[in-house]
Amino acid sequence: MTLNLWRQPLGPAAGEVLTTVWDRDDLTVLILAEGALSELPPGISRLLRLRTLDLGHNLFAEVPAELTALTWLRDFLYLHDNQLTALPDSIGRLTRLRYLNVGENRISELPSSIGKMAELVELRAQHNRLTALPESIGALGELRELWLRGNRLTALPASFGLLSELRELELRENALAEFPAVLARLPRLRRIDLRGNDISGLPDWLADPAVLPALEKLDLRWNDVQVPDRVRDALAERGCVVLL
Repeated sequence: MTLNLWRQPLGPAAGEVLTTVWDRDDLTVLILAEGALSELPPGISRLLRLRTLDLGHNLFAEVPAELTALTWLRDFLYLHDNQLTALPDSIGRLTRLRYLNVGENRISELPSSIGKMAELVELRAQHNRLTALPESIGALGELRELWLRGNRLTALPASFGLLSELRELELRENALAEFPAVLARLPRLRRIDLRGNDISGLPDWLADPAVLPALEKLDLRWNDVQVPDRVRDALAERGCVVLL
């Protein structure tokens, strides 16, 4: 059962407005986006069948403790476009969650506990203030899509090479000065977006057909990059489109 309260003026009155919601033991999807919320009423802990929670476009300055207690969340958690500056260690308690969106906030680092969220298939952290990723990110063995556009990343951790299920990687508008060598270990990676970084060249190992065998698209626009003919020809032979 879905309850959609999108754009409802909840704000400080949320505790009163939502009183009747907490008895909905059939509720699986709750949408509270654009409700001017800055706190989460404790009654939400009674929604034991909840699988999807949308708190996007609100005013949260920190992740409510009531939220990370919802260990049964399995499908989607939206926290994008709030005022978050950090994620708590307790976010790692959401071990069943498959999709997490914390984009468009002010987060400067991801906690190491993110590695405990072993069921994540998609993680979106675009337009934050990340300068590095924790080594624990390599524990996300089911991750297929990672969106990191508009951060301040200069490198990827060595553990990144453990993300063997990764298909889609967006690193657009960061501060990478070279093509990340650790990506060579990702056999299922299909699309890499590196637009708007500081990359000036590509490594010769990209010409090896055994490296990144699934690659279909490599976007290097808005970099002052030189692509060796050998690399360009090898990528073209396996059907990879390179955008410059």
